[in-house]
Amino acid sequence: MSDSQQDFRVVQDDLKRFMGAALASAGANLPSADAVTRALVTASRMGTDSHGLRLLPHYLQALQGGRINGAPTMVFHQRLAATGFLDADDGLGHLAGYTAMEHATAMADVAGIGAVAVGNSTHFGAAGCYALAAAERGYLGMAFCNSDPFVLMHDGAKPFHGTNPIAFAAPVEGESPYLLDMATSSVPWNRVQQYGAIGRELPDQVAADAAGKVCRAPSEVAALLPLGGSDFGFKGAGLGGMVEIFSSMLSGMQHGFKLLPMGGPDMATPRGVGHFFLVMKPDAFVEEGTFARGLADYLKDLRDQPAAKNSKVLAPGDREWRCQAKRDAEGIPLDFANQLAYAEIAEQYQIAPLSPLG
Repeated sequence: MSDSQQDFRVVQDDLKRFMGAALASAGANLPSADAVTRALVTASRMGTDSHGLRLLPHYLQALQGGRINGAPTMVFHQRLAATGFLDADDGLGHLAGYTAMEHATAMADVAGIGAVAVGNSTHFGAAGCYALAAAERGYLGMAFCNSDPFVLMHDGAKPFHGTNPIAFAAPVEGESPYLLDMATSSVPWNRVQQYGAIGRELPDQVAADAAGKVCRAPSEVAALLPLGGSDFGFKGAGLGGMVEIFSSMLSGMQHGFKLLPMGGPDMATPRGVGHFFLVMKPDAFVEEGTFARGLADYLKDLRDQPAAKNSKVLAPGDREWRCQAKRDAEGIPLDFANQLAYAEIAEQYQIAPLSPLG
């Protein structure tokens, strides 16, 4: 592999340009293409390429196959003062997520809290993007989503839950938000695919083969272990079930065990993915400024804790913001597998290819 293949970096504006053009060519309208681009670039700037730029080829395939409606008519039904349901019309989950957060934020501005269940949706990338959208506007945000079965139940032999993520973000005065974005499996499925693409072995206690035995080779993986691994996976399995209830029962969608797989040969049949979003206004609970002062005090004490190794204790989000600053300055890297995928997209859709830095 040449040095250029090893260090292929692009600026975010060029990545946005490329993604927007490819999505439009595959049938996404402008709001849909903008939402996908916003979410994927946000994730990759923070270092989560498994839920960022790596996903573009899949969305293009699903748009072309008809599974995803590139020009949906999403309809919001407000039920009570602080609750509602968004019918995503089989559109891209990123547009559904940002749209739902707008409605939830509007209700929170009036009622102090806003919750939106989303049905008839599709994969939405990184859950943290939507929680972050609330925090950037001064609100607390949470996002949940179900997915097709990849994860063993604790002591189970076959996949039952999806990776069912939980994301939470909070505004921090004068700093980047507090941001937690986690799968309820030990790792997300996209991480297995990413490691397989670059020939990297998985960590121990995160995945299993078809017999339910823990394995580390991505090519042998048939299921993921719940958060906690073989010994303490009941914790991840329980959290995965909580996410399932939020995402599918409150939205009236079928639970994840019955969902069509994200990949596979059928790119024509809609999947009916469910999401759930919650937005809270901090000053609706305590006097103005109390929350901000308390969180700043908490984070100072957290970061001042002695580290067990020669490093620093980090709050959720600290690593991501450091990565974002580095990538904003030095460019967003594409590994060799993604370089090939993006070159193929450029050729297929007759788009000007990405321009590497340097």
